[in-house]
Amino acid sequence: MAEVPVYFFTGFMDSGKTSLVQQTLIQNGFAEDLDSILIISLEDGDEEYDKDEMDKIHAKVINLDEDTFNLDNLEKLDKEYLPDSVFIEYNGTWDPEKVYEEGFLPKDWMIVQSLATVDATTFDRYLLNMRQMMVNQLKKAEVVIFNRCTDDTPRAKFRTGIKAFNRPAQIAYEREDGTIDDRPDELPFDITKDEIEISDSDYAIWFTDVMDNPKKYDGKIVSFIALVYNPKDGDGKLKSGTIVPGRFAMTCCVEDITFLGLKCKYKDSDKIGHKSWIHLRAKVKNEFSREYKGKGPVLYPVSIEEAEKPEDELVYFN
Repeated sequence: MAEVPVYFFTGFMDSGKTSLVQQTLIQNGFAEDLDSILIISLEDGDEEYDKDEMDKIHAKVINLDEDTFNLDNLEKLDKEYLPDSVFIEYNGTWDPEKVYEEGFLPKDWMIVQSLATVDATTFDRYLLNMRQMMVNQLKKAEVVIFNRCTDDTPRAKFRTGIKAFNRPAQIAYEREDGTIDDRPDELPFDITKDEIEISDSDYAIWFTDVMDNPKKYDGKIVSFIALVYNPKDGDGKLKSGTIVPGRFAMTCCVEDITFLGLKCKYKDSDKIGHKSWIHLRAKVKNEFSREYKGKGPVLYPVSIEEAEKPEDELVYFN
């Protein structure tokens, strides 16, 4: 049998999942060449599927709950409807991890794209009060869509919050009228300057941006307080000529603290102690690096000075 593509939609209730599914199928012409579409809805939100429109595109909506969303029932639906494509609108209170486990979906079903919707007006509140649930919904999404955005939506802050636990995600911002806001993210520092001072509170935002857009920083000088890690080679020996300055960042909780460091080429690397604190001024070059598996930001020191350990050693994504 041919493989059946599955499109997996996650996000909290009333975050716009149903609207996105219908928009994809109806407005974007996705269903034009399909004879049978199966939509599995696992949530009872405010918006319902338009039955007349679904009938026009040969889409059948099936509602399941936590007890009935299992392999046996999915295989029955597969045999009954013989779908060309499957859309799963997931429940915002369930952990999506099980859907990715081998053997949960029928053997011919394959997740080809995962999308998550987020209500921009409630994201901060949910991330603060229900962080792990929010992370579960978004951590494997290939595309994260913030909807209900306005000119005041802190896009850079939101983007950094997502990248904290889902680095590869593509992020889009949809205005209240449904149009896409494709303006560049506003950053808390002046990117037009030749030299940029990165404060502790802005480090996580800057790290996310320089990793995603290294060309933007090519040739610029940046300065920040950093904790130095001295990398080792495959034989356990220190790599000569390279240090990794960065900061530890808290993403979700204490267990998820991670080091955000950049490759830095420095001929006197042996003079910089492991886990020492420095004030680094360095030129950024966008160049190939084995550690990045391609091009990425490599730092070349202009000056290095000893620095006192900050009162709070961590930086934060929000």
